[in-house]
Amino acid sequence: MIISASYKTDIPAFYGEWFMNRLDAGYSLLRNPYNGRLSRVDLSLEAVDGFVFWTKNLGPFLPRLKEVHRRGFPFMVQYTINGYPRALEVSVLEATKAAEHVREVSDQFGRDAVVWRYDTILLSSLTPVEFHLDNFAIIAESLKGCTNECVISFAQIYRKTRRNLDRAAAEEHFTWREPSGEERQTLLRSLLRMTKANGMALTLCSQPEFAGEGVDEAHCIDAQRLSRIAGQTIVAKLKGMRETCGCYESRDIGDYDTCPHGCVYCYAVLNRELSKRRYGAHDALAERFS
Repeated sequence: MIISASYKTDIPAFYGEWFMNRLDAGYSLLRNPYNGRLSRVDLSLEAVDGFVFWTKNLGPFLPRLKEVHRRGFPFMVQYTINGYPRALEVSVLEATKAAEHVREVSDQFGRDAVVWRYDTILLSSLTPVEFHLDNFAIIAESLKGCTNECVISFAQIYRKTRRNLDRAAAEEHFTWREPSGEERQTLLRSLLRMTKANGMALTLCSQPEFAGEGVDEAHCIDAQRLSRIAGQTIVAKLKGMRETCGCYESRDIGDYDTCPHGCVYCYAVLNRELSKRRYGAHDALAERFS
């Protein structure tokens, strides 16, 4: 089984000690969000085909990543680097420092081990199209030779996302909007030229309707990439988290409303104050995440 750690929260940035404790124990408990039942997730070397780590700050986890490798677990990192203003990403690591982390992972474990995510693309008065073109170009150039894929997505506006965006817009005095289909396609073509120039494929996460013309569907939980890293075939079904998701089957061991980064567009956080409280109350010795 492939283990996702975690698209629901940032385990490498905030919960690395808990993760290593669970790796030592060889299991974690997972709470079903609908009925509250607990299930056991086997984290032994025999049971885990590979880990997919999701993060916006790999720094605290870099020494632990080396230990994961030493123990024989294949892994890949989905590293989000957006370089957005603080009004949109309250406490996310600076893009230049995150790029250094990508280079370090690439140098030690190879280009397959880390994927750059420019995710999610939000159009606002702080981040108009021109901002994205300039910002993306700078980040892409800084990552040249370090990764072979960039995953993007356009902001998907769920009810809680809209509420958080509207609240932040009122407090920080900006406006935001959803781009038209034509704007998305025009921006995609520009980003594709930049990724090609820097030796990367451009893929789309959970938005296959915009794929085509050199932009493929993303497999963020990627059994094929993990197979290359492991040096052997990892067998997994294509079974995404939702209908439009291109991921391979996995178990995620995180939990929603636990990431205190403060990204106003985030689908995994109801509100930052709740996440900060849950982060403060987290027990690194607990069997289950929260």
